[in-house]
Amino acid sequence: MAVTVIVHIANEAPIVGELDELPNPTDQILVLKNPRQRDGKDISNLQEGVSTVIWSLSRINFIEVMPTEGEEEIIGFVRE
Repeated sequence: MAVTVIVHIANEAPIVGELDELPNPTDQILVLKNPRQRDGKDISNLQEGVSTVIWSLSRINFIEVMPTEGEEEIIGFVRE
């Protein structure tokens, strides 16, 4: 199952895409499918029609993992 993530690359705008699985600590690359800007537009420095990109993990600051539709909402402290 694909996981939607926001990838923060050093000195570049964040990129949204899907990963087949989250990277392991021993991985050196990140394979991102369907890369796009946060607003869904194409990324200007990629050729038109590119569907998969590979980045070195050394260039990535951090990765945000977006919740899937099937996950339950976590209810925190509720004061009644």
